Amino acid sequence: QLQASGGGLVQAGGSLRLSCAASGVTFSNWCMGWFRQAPGKEREFVAALRYSGATWYSDSVKGRSTISRGIAKNTVYLQINSLKPEDTAVYYCAAGRPISSEVTRIRAYGYWGQGTLVTVSS
Repeated sequence: QLQASGGGLVQAGGSLRLSCAASGVTFSNWCMGWFRQAPGKEREFVAALRYSGATWYSDSVKGRSTISRGIAKNTVYLQINSLKPEDTAVYYCAAGRPISSEVTRIRAYGYWGQGTLVTVSS
């Protein structure tokens, strides 16, 4: 019901826009999040967008990343600029209804996409 796409191989300093398409369930009034998992590491929060328009970003991508929702409200995007090798990871989109203090927590999201791999070469 969540399909992430847009990953690929990019050189350091480049940009990518990841997409998360929702189907089967209306997520327009949910909180949509992006998480990532690097090889050998735990999954970590990247960004979130609540239906109200409120956004959250991890310190690692703040200032060079934008999470947004498509006009049709069933697609969420994550634009990351100035990519670094440490951004290399599988990126997952997720949907949930967390309270503000829980937005960065994996357990707050009940729906997950399959992940899209982003590889940043130095």
